[in-house]
Amino acid sequence: MRRVANEPDPLAGLDSGALVLAGQRVLGRLLDALTYEEVLRPEVRWEGDHVTFSVSGAAADAPVRYVWRARRRHSFGRLRTVPGTVQRHHGSQSEAAFSPERFLREVSEGLHADSERLAGFGEELARTLLNEAVVIDRSSCHSFDGSYDAFETAASGGHPSHPSYKSRIGFNLADNVAFGPEWGPRFQPRWLAVRRQLLEVSALPVLDVDAFLAAELGAEVHHRLVAHLSAAGVNPSDYLPVPVHPWQWRERLLPRLVGELADRTVIAMGADGDEYQPQQSIRTLANATVAQKASLKLALSIVNTSTVRTIAAHTVANAPAVTAWLRRVVDADPYLVEELRLVLLGEVLGISFCSGGLLNSGELSVIWRESVHAHLDQGEGAVPFTALAQLDPDGRPFIASWVEDQGVERFTQRLLQVAVPPVVHLLSAHGVGLEAHAQNMVLLHRGGVPARVALRDFSDGVRFVPALLADPASRPVLRPVPVSHLRVNRNSYLEAKNPADVRDFTHDALFFVNLAELAMFLDDHYGLAERRFWNLARAVVLDHRRRFPALVDRFLLFDVLAPRVGIEQLATRRLLADTEVRIQLADNPLAHQADGP
Repeated sequence: MRRVANEPDPLAGLDSGALVLAGQRVLGRLLDALTYEEVLRPEVRWEGDHVTFSVSGAAADAPVRYVWRARRRHSFGRLRTVPGTVQRHHGSQSEAAFSPERFLREVSEGLHADSERLAGFGEELARTLLNEAVVIDRSSCHSFDGSYDAFETAASGGHPSHPSYKSRIGFNLADNVAFGPEWGPRFQPRWLAVRRQLLEVSALPVLDVDAFLAAELGAEVHHRLVAHLSAAGVNPSDYLPVPVHPWQWRERLLPRLVGELADRTVIAMGADGDEYQPQQSIRTLANATVAQKASLKLALSIVNTSTVRTIAAHTVANAPAVTAWLRRVVDADPYLVEELRLVLLGEVLGISFCSGGLLNSGELSVIWRESVHAHLDQGEGAVPFTALAQLDPDGRPFIASWVEDQGVERFTQRLLQVAVPPVVHLLSAHGVGLEAHAQNMVLLHRGGVPARVALRDFSDGVRFVPALLADPASRPVLRPVPVSHLRVNRNSYLEAKNPADVRDFTHDALFFVNLAELAMFLDDHYGLAERRFWNLARAVVLDHRRRFPALVDRFLLFDVLAPRVGIEQLATRRLLADTEVRIQLADNPLAHQADGP
């Protein structure tokens, strides 16, 4: 990409200090995952709730030894490396370790991993390190004005349990500035006009596709599109407008659509219309011109958190069907609608290109998702759940003023009362598991007081056992997950075979990711002991059970208070062949009333 005047230089000011700090951060997450998942078995020395780990390896010219300190947390027994403590001892030299890729290479003998997979994981970690380093100490990249969209760019910590949380393989450094959420860019998508017979279109039953697209484009842009097609000598009604990410157009689509462009089954319209801003997930773009308009989830052929971010055709086809089904479930339940006032950010329309090899690879696909702004009541604000455990550029918690106004325990209790019941109720009462973690859960609040939540990402973020649904006959007719898709992602399926699978899917997302991160954050920054946090969370679950005594059998079937629950092994999946779903059992902090504060 050619640089333009005044465009920020991603390497400006990138010194060894930023690289070491970023390296320690990435390496810390890697060590946490490898030790927690017991892929790595280091020597251990306990000192209270802190532990010193050490592991031996080999460099080209001498033995090496890595030593670091970590803290065992009450939340699922998770490990957290103490920042700045990872040391690499090489011969007589000792230094702060900063290269996760070198660490993998030097201790590879003890990991028992395939060399090719190890090298690929190492590349993801190296790219994560570099992408993390270029935004460290760049306050301009973390501007925060209290709005939901500012939170989406400010909450840039990535998946808290995944070591390669910012790999973005495929982007170069200039691409990362142009399209990475931390930099707050705004840009127009590229628009293609594609013959309808080359597209598979899936929509909510009540949606008029042409009217919806015309409204999303806006009258002026829609008029220009129709005029462009008429000038090209084709019938505009034979085509549909399809947005694509600028990077995807330049790097993947343009070289592969030469034939379609030549015979005018695909017509390139250029960049036009509203500007969009990338959210935390990078491939999802929020409308920055008209906030109430839908977001675009665009196919992006980069690797992030070890997954290629294209959108498979079966996912596009299923998205509106799952949305319509979930809305029927929620609308028929007065507790969810009237009391919890749950918001579902529906995936209302999906389009995928179904010609040649692009259908299977999902490289030209888009899903329109409702904006949270369209669901806010007067006086309500919204924040992605990830922002609740983030610091601002000055090192102050984003939630500081809220906690100061309400008190940490009162704020926490109200937050749990808002976040836990809708997800647990959908699971227990209806048999529907949701992947309500990170940006998939949005907190709606009034001046910082938690009010309700919005949930999103239903195309592949739902799981259920058909026979165990409260109303099995109402379940959606879904496009089956192709065997080829399961070969590269064993954990990507909607229909499960047993209730524990559905429970663990829900539990992992809501409790292990979202709430455990918040529990540790509140302990570290406000002194609310993790044990107390989980006592409060357990009380919310028990209150829900008392509220619905007729569901006692369902509560046991999908038991979120079980002593042990299954957690997805994110690092193990990256190191071992993806021949099975990688799950480990973890102690559940919700299982019993904890002693202590």
